[in-house]
Amino acid sequence: MRVGLTGGIASGKSTVSRLLSDLGAVIVDSDMIAREVVEPGTPGLAQVVAEFGPSVLTEAGELDRAKVGELVFADESARARLNAIVHPLVGARSAELEEAGREAGKLVVNDIPLLVEVGYAPFFDEVIVVDVPVETQVERAVSRGMTEADVRARISAQASREERLAAATYVIDNTGTLEDLHKRVREIYDSLA
Repeated sequence: MRVGLTGGIASGKSTVSRLLSDLGAVIVDSDMIAREVVEPGTPGLAQVVAEFGPSVLTEAGELDRAKVGELVFADESARARLNAIVHPLVGARSAELEEAGREAGKLVVNDIPLLVEVGYAPFFDEVIVVDVPVETQVERAVSRGMTEADVRARISAQASREERLAAATYVIDNTGTLEDLHKRVREIYDSLA
């Protein structure tokens, strides 16, 4: 069984991912893998620099994530070009980790923030969506130091709440208490494991 986990920015998806891991699931974290595949010295970083120029690097030769974020969240074409480089690399590494987890007999959950946006939902037997209202997303992200304009730009670049919910086989409403969240995650884990 293939399980995907997704949610918009500041929805609490990372917390849900951690809770699932604590319960024994193997988490294949596409964000973490996306960082790995563009580390200094990787072919992924070389491809990004070839596409966008050396200005996307820090002085230390690492990818300047803030600068790339500004570029791609404001320009759909730039976002598509970046995704064309990073997504295949992430997919290959994710497949390796997923297979290792399956061989170990564990529930494998693919944590993919852009699962709906990139059209991956049909490739999963079960899709868990962490859901909160847009205003809650804005409030949470701003409290973490992002500007409201940046948060709203990222939200508008992601799938809508309705699109995500349409892809869900399980929905986690993350507007309650942490205890409510733990309980719901446990219910879903128990039904999948």
